[in-house]
Amino acid sequence: MKIWIAHEAGRALLGPVPDGVEVEVFEGGDYPSDPAGVSLWVPPFLGPNPAQTFKDMPELKVVQLLSAGVEQWIPHVPDGVLLCNNRGAHTEATAEWVLAATLASIRGFDRFARKQTAREWAPTRTGSLSGATALMIGAGSIGEAIARRFEASNATVRKIARTARPGVGTLADLPDLLPEADVVVLIVPLTPETEGLADAAFLARMKDGALLVNAARGKVADTDALTAEVASGRLRCALDVTEPEPLPADHELWGLEGALITPHVGGAVEGFAERCYPLVGEQVRRLAAGEPLANVAENGY
Repeated sequence: MKIWIAHEAGRALLGPVPDGVEVEVFEGGDYPSDPAGVSLWVPPFLGPNPAQTFKDMPELKVVQLLSAGVEQWIPHVPDGVLLCNNRGAHTEATAEWVLAATLASIRGFDRFARKQTAREWAPTRTGSLSGATALMIGAGSIGEAIARRFEASNATVRKIARTARPGVGTLADLPDLLPEADVVVLIVPLTPETEGLADAAFLARMKDGALLVNAARGKVADTDALTAEVASGRLRCALDVTEPEPLPADHELWGLEGALITPHVGGAVEGFAERCYPLVGEQVRRLAAGEPLANVAENGY
């Protein structure tokens, strides 16, 4: 059984590899060997043309991603090939980004950074996460990790997910919850249900002065509607993802005082390979043993 992984550093992190399993590194470019025999492929984040690669892999059984999001791969993965994500690998890092971006925006660090560049000493009062109400739209592992951090900062947290459960509502509860939230965090997968979720009507329901934090995907929010709200001064935003992405250099959002923008780096911290490849090794062992795989994507999740 042949396995292709995306990083040489991943070899040592796979753990025990069953007899008969051959591991090769394919980072893009020339194939390391005949792709026809590949059973499990771990593509890089910005990999080669998937359509052509899939044509060259007739024996492929599994695509194991290094990311939690799967939306970019769903249209390309052939029928009969399992698509698995790396759920959990980026949970803590992404939750950390959300907390940091939220605090930076509420406490005005982005404004103070602009003043620092201008060498201007300009003290002013800011908001506080303590005592605020935060709405998590997405209550998976990352949403729960964010909630724990917010609660430790003395914020009240409300949660929404696809399926209701104790302490967690659904999208049907949005009209009632949005006007109460000081901070709204988008941390949902991109699916037909969530694309354009934060549209003009959604944003209009948010209270004056509220903060929208998007650590999901850019298409979950309506960029034009959000830009208009932030430009008016009614809302603020902290974005790690945008639509389009990357955000064009001449886009209005860059220059708005109420916008804090980072270039999709929520999970980009040291130890990437150490977080991602142990699961890959587990998947290889499961596949070799004929056992069910973990983190199989279904309905965009």
